[in-house]
Amino acid sequence: MADVRHALFFILAFGALFLLAMALEAGYGYWRGRRHVYHRRETLANIRTGVSYKVVDGIAIALFIQVLYEWVAGFGLQWYPAPGVLSILLLCLLVDFCFYVNHYLMHKVRWLWASHVTHHSSGHMNLSTALRQNFSHALNGAWVLWWLPAALVGFDKNWVLIAIEANLVYQFFLHTEQVGQLGWLERIFNTPSHHRVHHGRNPRQIDTNFGGVLIIWDRLFGTFRREQDAGTIQYGIPRMPARPYAAWHLQTHEWLSLWRDLRRWKDWRILVKAPDWARSHYAGIRPTADPAAAPPKSPPPPRPPAHSR
Repeated sequence: MADVRHALFFILAFGALFLLAMALEAGYGYWRGRRHVYHRRETLANIRTGVSYKVVDGIAIALFIQVLYEWVAGFGLQWYPAPGVLSILLLCLLVDFCFYVNHYLMHKVRWLWASHVTHHSSGHMNLSTALRQNFSHALNGAWVLWWLPAALVGFDKNWVLIAIEANLVYQFFLHTEQVGQLGWLERIFNTPSHHRVHHGRNPRQIDTNFGGVLIIWDRLFGTFRREQDAGTIQYGIPRMPARPYAAWHLQTHEWLSLWRDLRRWKDWRILVKAPDWARSHYAGIRPTADPAAAPPKSPPPPRPPAHSR
């Protein structure tokens, strides 16, 4: 129960901080003459999805993930470093790299994208967009890539939890248009400028800038794109959700689409291929599993009459 209380405390404490930051962002935008930084119905939908995500995430961490963490740690290095400056920095570096890998796969594997698409389905960029999450994140297995490497090294699970949540809190403040370029910080850290590119849906913006706190991973692995090189940014996804203010629809529409494609094509590769793979791979092809849907065969052409000699 103590872990559940800690999760609830995090939701309440940081939820209040996030709401205050959103109010300040809206006020600052209004002062600058931008009166539509926030859109009421979308903001409410973002908050609803964020609450459901964090409740499920907190329960999963308290009741399941930490138990598995202790079990996996028994097979690792069992280093168990004391909490000092160096070990905390190493932990934060490991957590951030694991987030980069996790985030990259969430864009490349449809099973994981079905959860992450919710976060990208907004046509606006403000702090409430950071809350636009999917409760299924805690259930799709992606957390394995974020938690368990630290367990194999031997870091204490409570410090790992703090490092992960601190990473997410930092990322909350990346979702804004009210902050411009930040000079030399842009070379090392993920910034609002870099993250605006990540949320774009134009070809030069898709699948770029996956970093959490640090942008060095993107620079190392070739996924970095500067805002000034990305063209005009249009936020969202290529096919926007039909009901943009319905929290349940925002969190389930891609899961339903995935299920329909699996039923239609009977191809389990759809789960692990890119989000648009099925659409491009089966373009112009009718489902072979449904004979009734196959086009009728044309009758053979008539034979020419035989000529008597």
